[in-house]
Amino acid sequence: MGLHKLRKMHPATILLSSYLLAIGTGTSLLLMPCATVSGNISLMDALFTATSAVCVTGLVVVDTGTYFTLFGQGVILILIQLGGLGIMTVSVTIFHLMRKSVSFRQRMAVQDVFAHTPREDIYHLLKAIFCFTGIAELIGATLLFVHWNREYSWTKALYMAVFHSVSAFCNAGFSLLSNSFMDYRGEMLLNLTICALIIFGGIGFPVIYDSYKTTFQRHERRSKLSIQTKTVLITTGILIVFGMFIFCGIEKNALLQDETFNESMLASFFQSVTCRTAGFNTVDIAALNNTTLTFMIFLMFFGASPGSCGGGVKTTTLAVLGAFTWSRLRRRIRVNIFKKSIPKETVTKSISLVVISIGLICMLFFLLLLSAPKESINGAGHGQFLAYLFEVVSAFGTVGLSMGATAEINNWGKFLIFLMMLIGRIGVLTFSYVIAGTEPVKGIEYVEENIMIG
Repeated sequence: MGLHKLRKMHPATILLSSYLLAIGTGTSLLLMPCATVSGNISLMDALFTATSAVCVTGLVVVDTGTYFTLFGQGVILILIQLGGLGIMTVSVTIFHLMRKSVSFRQRMAVQDVFAHTPREDIYHLLKAIFCFTGIAELIGATLLFVHWNREYSWTKALYMAVFHSVSAFCNAGFSLLSNSFMDYRGEMLLNLTICALIIFGGIGFPVIYDSYKTTFQRHERRSKLSIQTKTVLITTGILIVFGMFIFCGIEKNALLQDETFNESMLASFFQSVTCRTAGFNTVDIAALNNTTLTFMIFLMFFGASPGSCGGGVKTTTLAVLGAFTWSRLRRRIRVNIFKKSIPKETVTKSISLVVISIGLICMLFFLLLLSAPKESINGAGHGQFLAYLFEVVSAFGTVGLSMGATAEINNWGKFLIFLMMLIGRIGVLTFSYVIAGTEPVKGIEYVEENIMIG
């Protein structure tokens, strides 16, 4: 593709193309004999793994720690880091460091991801993103090294620490351990470190940047937190606390009945944090109560925050929908949050995003059921329904949690999950822009006539 054509591409098309290029490159590297222990991996499994890594999802069809060599695991780790930061973020930064010209559309592609309002200091924001990512992952790796150094040699402990620190901050959910962190359910240091990395990676770089400027700038230049930052922080906090108590309340007499109070709360906190974005687990997901699994689907659907490493329809969308519902119940036209009115276009986009996302999930869920083998996952006849729905929403939210369906699906099912992971990472609206275009079409207007609703 020529440079001229690249400059004329819409930012949404550039974003999608960059992810497809990274996935294609990662697939090719994983297909190399030196990437796997056996020296062989199917094309679909390599594509699925590369997509899951670039889209920071964490759904796996083969065990990462035993199936791949150090080279293969290194490829996965690089793909996770690229996917977490965003392919366009890395590309624009490299071009800027090489003093190469960056097109306006490329900068717009980055700004659409990391800024809720137009800004001139996009390069300062990118610098802050890289600095914060490096510092967070370094601190996380250090704390995890302290934990694993008691169990492994210092070289393996360091490798484990770096891999899981990057995977956690990027909300990827990839683990070198076959059962994730189920063997460390009561380890306070590991659990809190992983949770902290997930939270900081999931609240969004714009929120971190805004919080930093507000806290550390000189008093005469200090600005107030934006509505975006306030909304993300409060909504995230509510979802984490609410999710923790719901999880503990449902499972305290079931999966957590043999655990102490502190262990139960720690496991509940960990799952509340990880099931919205990351995909690590300290409990057996397939053994959870159906009520718990249904609630986790809700958390996975809304996912992380805009401009972050996570997917889903985002916490701000949930906040806008909540504010919209409250304003309508009070018979008010405008939607207000923190004494600021939200633009009508933003409210409309939020509603459209949720409706399109639900429709997309239903369609791919139906197709996945059609492609499923006749025997159910757990042999109970209808065990596929909840397991496959959980799988589809997990892929959409780029979460990576699974009830075991990933290993059961055929190549057609893997392709459907591949599509869902890609759409979930780049965003439903961005994907729709690529297909339908961004220019609004007025269409034909006819005489109005009312219909009954509700």
